[in-house]
Amino acid sequence: MTAPRFTVRHLVAEDWRNVKALRLEMLADTPKAFLETIEMAEAHPDSFWQMRARNGLTEDVISLAAILDDGRWVGTMSSRLFADTPDPFLLAVYVSPDVRGTAAGVTDALLVAIEDWARTKGPGLLLDVHEDNARARAFYAKRGFVETGRTKPYPLDPRELEIEMRKPL
Repeated sequence: MTAPRFTVRHLVAEDWRNVKALRLEMLADTPKAFLETIEMAEAHPDSFWQMRARNGLTEDVISLAAILDDGRWVGTMSSRLFADTPDPFLLAVYVSPDVRGTAAGVTDALLVAIEDWARTKGPGLLLDVHEDNARARAFYAKRGFVETGRTKPYPLDPRELEIEMRKPL
C-alpha cells in the first residue's frame, strides 16, 4: 500500500464546513475521546463552526487539518495555552480510520507540527486521554508522552476518568 499524499495546514475561516464534517465523523468514530456528544455538536449553529475555523492560528491556539490531495479531510489536531499551566494542551486529536498508522504518516505529521508550535510556547505538551482509549494511550506513549499520575473525572460521565499525560519538549 502506498502512503497517502496529504498536506497539513492551519484552519482558515472558509474551512468551517469541513471542520464541522470532520468533527461529526470523529464523534461518531470515537465518542469517548472528546468532550461532547454528536448530538451536542449537531446542535451548534453555523456561526459556532465559522468561529472554530477562524481560530486556526492565534497567539494562544493552533488548529490543524490533514487534507488528502483529493481534498478529503482525514485528520485534525489542536493545541492551546491555558492560564493555569505553562504547558500548551493537546486537543481534538483525530485521524480517519483508513489513514491511521505509522505507514500513512498523518498522525505523526500533525503531531510534529503541533510540537513545533508548542515548543515556542512552553516546556512541554499536556493532554488528557480517556482511561478506556488504549489505542490513543499507546500512540502517545510511543511518542514520548508519560502519564503524570493526575486524573480527573470525564465530563460526560464522572464515573470514568481522563488520564493526564505530558511530553517534555
